[in-house]
Amino acid sequence: MSNVYEVSLKDLYEILADVKDKEIVIDAENALLGRLASCVAKLLLMGFRVHVVNIEKALVSGDKRMVIESYKLLLNVKTHRNPYKQSMKRPRNPIAIFKSSIKRMLPKHNWRGKMLLKSVKAYIGMPKEFSGKRIIKIAEVNAEKLGRESVISVLEIAKALGWRGVE
Repeated sequence: MSNVYEVSLKDLYEILADVKDKEIVIDAENALLGRLASCVAKLLLMGFRVHVVNIEKALVSGDKRMVIESYKLLLNVKTHRNPYKQSMKRPRNPIAIFKSSIKRMLPKHNWRGKMLLKSVKAYIGMPKEFSGKRIIKIAEVNAEKLGRESVISVLEIAKALGWRGVE
């Protein structure tokens, strides 16, 4: 992957001034999920279409057992209407986990947040259509550079929640 560039956020905004088609590809490998989601939400609010690749390799900081228990806690929430049959839909695959974290950072209660969420696409692995494009890694979201030691990948969280997708 010779076309992967690691840039800081300040340099990223300078690069984005030159982008004509308002489309950007971001690599999520070793990126902290919340920090990556906030950067993607900011890019969406600026009017860019964002493609995020290697989303299964994104990381969540914290003790593995505690992170998985906090995600599983959301699965046990039931409704008052019929608690034995119905419960709230919760994301289980890596793409839905990432998109739900972005959704919380976009405008709520109006049409703009829904339209912005449609402008982000997340992919498991590296699709062939992005092989010739410039792929950006944001330095401020990298878990190794921030010194995070206890981390868990989004793929491990998804498997703990019951997702049976690709390896």
